[in-house]
Formats: sequence, structure tokens, C-alpha cells
Amino acid sequence: MPNSVDPNSPIYRIRVAVPVHLYDCFDYKLSAEQYQQAHIGARVAISFGRRHLIGVIVEKIPTDVPLNSSFQLKAIDALLDDRAILNEQVLSLLTWSANYYQFPLGEVIQTALPSLLRQGKPYNLLATVWNVLKPGAENELKRSEKQRNAYKLLSVHPQGTSEHLLNLSGIENSTLKALQKKGLIDTALKPQDFSAPPVQMAQMPLTANPDQRLAIQQILKAQNKYQAFLLDGLTGSGKTEVYLQVMQEVLKKGKQVLVLVPEIGLTPQTIDRFQSRFHCHIALLHSGLNDSKRLQAWQYAETGKAAIILGTRSAIYTPMPNLGLIILDEEHDLSFKQQEGFRYHARDVGLYRAALAKCPIILGSATPSIDSYHLVEQGKLTCLELNQRAGNAIMPKMHVIDLKIAKKQHGMSQQLLDEIGKCLARKEQVLIFLNRRGYAPVLLCEQCAWQANCPHCDAHLTLHYQPYSHLHCHHCSTIQRLPSACPACHHTSLKPIGMGTAKVEASLQELFPDQLIIRVDRDSTSRVGSWQKIQEQIHQNKSAILLGTQMLAKGHHFPYVTLVAILDIDAGLLSVDFRAPERTAQLIVQVAGRSGRGEKKGDVYLQTHRPDHPLLLTLIHKDYRAFAKQTLIERQQALLPPYRYAALLRCESRSQENNQQFLKQMSQQLQQQSTPVPLPPASLPLIDIWGPIPAPMERKAGRYQAHMVLLSAERAKMHFYLRHWWQQLLKEKPSDLKISIDIDPQELN
Repeated sequence: MPNSVDPNSPIYRIRVAVPVHLYDCFDYKLSAEQYQQAHIGARVAISFGRRHLIGVIVEKIPTDVPLNSSFQLKAIDALLDDRAILNEQVLSLLTWSANYYQFPLGEVIQTALPSLLRQGKPYNLLATVWNVLKPGAENELKRSEKQRNAYKLLSVHPQGTSEHLLNLSGIENSTLKALQKKGLIDTALKPQDFSAPPVQMAQMPLTANPDQRLAIQQILKAQNKYQAFLLDGLTGSGKTEVYLQVMQEVLKKGKQVLVLVPEIGLTPQTIDRFQSRFHCHIALLHSGLNDSKRLQAWQYAETGKAAIILGTRSAIYTPMPNLGLIILDEEHDLSFKQQEGFRYHARDVGLYRAALAKCPIILGSATPSIDSYHLVEQGKLTCLELNQRAGNAIMPKMHVIDLKIAKKQHGMSQQLLDEIGKCLARKEQVLIFLNRRGYAPVLLCEQCAWQANCPHCDAHLTLHYQPYSHLHCHHCSTIQRLPSACPACHHTSLKPIGMGTAKVEASLQELFPDQLIIRVDRDSTSRVGSWQKIQEQIHQNKSAILLGTQMLAKGHHFPYVTLVAILDIDAGLLSVDFRAPERTAQLIVQVAGRSGRGEKKGDVYLQTHRPDHPLLLTLIHKDYRAFAKQTLIERQQALLPPYRYAALLRCESRSQENNQQFLKQMSQQLQQQSTPVPLPPASLPLIDIWGPIPAPMERKAGRYQAHMVLLSAERAKMHFYLRHWWQQLLKEKPSDLKISIDIDPQELN
């Protein structure tokens, strides 16, 4: 039934972004008083169908805008904030992201909010503060060093210290609770203080070398305007020192700095560097925090209390009132791309955010992405090179071992084992890299050649012996018990084929029984605090073998590592993905860069069946930049990204035929829409459509996957046609099909 509205009385309405997978925002009515109190960027409680949800106001509709009398608007349930918690700049950024990545605005906005605010919890949560109850009780804590250090730190602040600051200083909650149990300290809930403390230098900066000095000067010239810099520095060339000296100047002016790192594992060492250089409030934002700590850190950033905000990719959407600099460390890293749901790339969003904030952005890497080099070619990025390693360190020497002719023991060549033995005898550290966790990737019957395959995926089950013997699919997480005999022929001749990190660890323990072996992978670091303990062990200057996956390859400083071995590089050389050579080259250079960062020179050993591969030859005889130059030429000739813009459609269902049929039908529609006039015979269509084809892994978790790639040289036009077509596609999609779009995909799997 239509509203009975007095034509003379104004109707107060707001437009709300609702967290549902619909591409529209929705109008709600409210009272005159509520309309006055409502702010764009504030949260509201609303009812949507039968659900009660938390939305964000994106527009206050003027009262003179007429309303169709057939509309029956719902009233809001409640205003939750008395001010905007998402400022204008962040809302513009979120709106742009929703349009660019073809994703509903309501769900995109949720990305920018901590979980407690998404649930409708009040903004002003009380902070936990710890106080000393019994002063001068250090003698009671002789047995526990951790408790004594925590007690000392608390004693310096008689007014109490917030839990957030104690955690940042490396003090765990379990230590605080142990002290509380002894009656030495206690906790209280207090209103949060959001006033920003002054920034002070904790120690003087290091003397910059000529390359660093030039880079710092260039960046500081652009302090109050948008300019994007690519800091292309060799591994160990002191990129962090450049960041710190630029940050110092920005912080002096009372501005905030946003620093993004690819993985949680890098945050402890980065925070240590920042704390040793600056006395200021640092907010830490990543998925490893509990809900209340994440909200607190977000509030410190949003109110301006935190001078430095350090986080992983989602921190790019954190509101900051005084943003003066953005830093993306290891900008090439794939972790900056969200691979499910809202598939944004933190690097590209970061560039847009810096433009909105009119501040400089630094993309730092020893192996910049090919996309970034292309932006340098176009003049959109300013390249700053660091060609000298910090201190006396020199670049490691690379050696290739041909596995076809080498004598092998436990999958490692005898030459490599001899070099590891020599290195350990000198009391130095060895890093062995293998990007495959578990014990073995294949379980095979020697009698009938049966293989343990996942029943739901086109993949082998990986053999694990820890924490118990089992077979595990790393794609759909299926777990099966280890069979005692072959299910096909019932022989007991089951043999693990290939190597995972757990198998290499067992082999190394056998070969070097007296040596400390530290394994770093997802299995060994799954417990809270385990990665910090491992890092402490590594930095003790003892001979040790570090063995791990990609977690070890990124940005870590291991001063005592002098030998690096990469056990299997061939998978990356023979992949179907056109970006695989780039990823492989980055991996080799990044892993190699962990060697020789201290006073002693480093060596890198690559084990391969393809020692004559052009990629390896370029990296060994030239460098990564030469490889990047060659790759750009090849991509241009093949009309591949970054010379054309891409979108990848992923379709999955119980039937591959249904996938293919639907995508084929939709691709014909897109061709018709985007080709309004007949094309000249020799010209390319505006949108080049590849596929549909089965995905590289056709069956995953019991469902069939199909792909379709869209390529265009004109980004704006492609997005224009894509937007209309995508909305249409979602309406026509059968209910049993699941479909997603990935703008600027980084992986084709």
C-alpha cells in the first residue's frame, strides 16, 4: 500500500550501502532530528528483508528531491555513530574500488571496517590498562625473565600502560596474566585517549650512501603532492633506511605514514626497526589480531593518534586524517592481491589513494613487478635505483647444479651437501629453500603404479607424517588416513615420491645429526608466537640449517646466512601461466638475497634439470633488470599484460559442459555489444575474448572450473562495456553456477 504522504511535508531520506551482494544502494527514511544528526560515512542499523544489518550512509538526499509515491520506504532502526567514521577520502576510494573491480559497494565498504564495527558494536570501547599493584617486587621474579621484563616496563609508567602498547613491545598476554595471578599487577578498563603524542627520534639515522641520499632527496621534493616512486634496490641495499629517513621528515610535520608489508611474518621485524628509530604511536593491522585489538588499532589510525600504521593489504582502506606518505614494501609480492571475494590489488588501490591524499607513495622491491616497470616506461612511476649493498656486503655468487648428471643423496646433489658441510664447519648458517610443504607430494605403488589422488580435485594427495601419518589435499583440505597397502593391488610396496620440507628435514637430520635444523613453513608456524621464537633462534649467530618455503624468501634479514640452496626450481620454469617466469625470477633473486648480508660473502646453489634455460642464464650472467627488460619486449610482441588490460572470468559448477555453454553464450553477447560497427579486416576487436576453456586444475573440491580471459588495449572502454555486460550476466546466470570476475588477474589458475 503506498505511503499517505502530505505533499507539503518534507521527506527525510538517506542512501545506505548495505552489505549484500547487490550492486545498488538503498533509500531509507528517518525523522527530521535523525536527518540532522546523520553524517555521510556513519553507520546505521537497518532491516533488509527479514535480516537486521549494519549499513553505511553514502548520501543524504536533499528534501526537495521528489519521491515516487508508489515507493514504500522503510525507516532506519537506529543511527549508530554521531560522526562520520569513514571520511570523504576513504569513501571516494571505496567507491572507485567497487566500480573498478566490479564488486558491490556495500560489501566493499565492509572491507574498510573492523569486525566489531561491522557487527554494530559501539565505537567507544574501553581500553584495557595494566597497573603495578606492588612496587619494587623485582626480586620475586628471578626465575622468569619475561615476567621480570614486563614488570620493569610497567614500573616505568605508574599511571598504567595500555595492553596495546605492551603487546607492541613484545609482551604477551600470558605473561601479564601470570603477573596478575601473583598479585603484582592488575587490569582496569578506561576510556581511550585518542590524543596524538609528539613524535621523537629514538636514535639517529644511519649515514646514507650516495644512492640512498639521492633517493631520499627525490622523494622529499614531492612531500606535499602526489608522486609515485619505484625504489628498485638490490637485496640488502638499504631500502628500509630510505623509508625511515623519508618517514622522519613526514612525521616531523605531524603527518601519518601508512606502511604495507605482504605478510604478517614481516611485521615483527619491521615494527622493531620503527620502534628503535621513532618514539611515537604505532598501530598494527593484520588478520592475526583478535577483534578488540584490531578495532583499537583502527581507531588509533582513524583519530590520528597513531603516527605510523603498519599492516597487510586490507590496511590500505584504513581512514587516516593526516596521511602524508604510503610505503608498499616488496611491492611485487602476490600477497598484495586478494584472491577471493573482493579481488582488489593493494598496490593499484594504494596509487589511487596517494593521488586522493595528494601525498607521495613508495613502491619498494629488489625484484619489481613487470607491471611496475611498464608504469616507469609510461612515466607514471619515477624509478630510483639502489645499486650498492649496505655496509661491506657484496652480492652472492650463483652456481647452477645440473641434476641430470650430479651424484645425488636424498634428492640433494653431493656437491651441494659438501658445500653445506664446509659452511657449517665455519660456524655459518645455511638456508635451503623448497616451495613444497609436507613429506612427499605423491604416494605411489611400485607394483601397479597406483597414485594417491584427491577424490574431489585433479591433484595428488600430499603425504604428511606430522602431527600424525595422513594424506592431505592442499587444495580442498581433504584428509585421508595413510593406507597400509595399495587399494588397487593390495601390495604393501607404497613409496613416497618427490620431496616436501618435512622429508628434507628428516634427510638433513640424518646427514648432519649434530646440527640445529629450523623448518619454517605453514605447518611449523601455525601456533601463535612460533614464528617469533624461530626468528630469535636464527639471530643467535650459531651454525644452523634453515629450511623453508616462501615464508623465508621475503624481506628477512639473516646476517649469518652465507649459503643459500634452491632445491627445485623446474616447476616455475615449465608452468602454463605467462607470469610464471616472472614469479620464478623474483623468487630466485629474493631467496638468493638472503645470503651474504653480513660481513662474509654469500653463495647460491640452484638445482635444476634445465641448466640451459634462458631465464636462468639471464639471471646468472646478467641480472633481474635485464630479465625484466627482455620480458617487457616479449609481452609487447605477444600483446599480453601490461600492454593490454585483462579480466578473468571464473565459472564453476557440477558440470563442465554447463560452464562452457553459459560462458560461450555470454561471450557472444559481449562481442555483439562491444563491436557496434563492422571492423576493418586487419584490426583487433575492442575486447579480445580467449576461451572459454577448462581451468588448469579442471576439478577442485568436486566442482568443475572453466575460465574466460578478456583482453583490451583500451581500459576505459573495456570497463564501460564490461560493467553493463557483467550485471546482465549475473541476472541470466543459472542458480547452480558460481561465477566471479577478476580485474587485472595475477594468476590464471
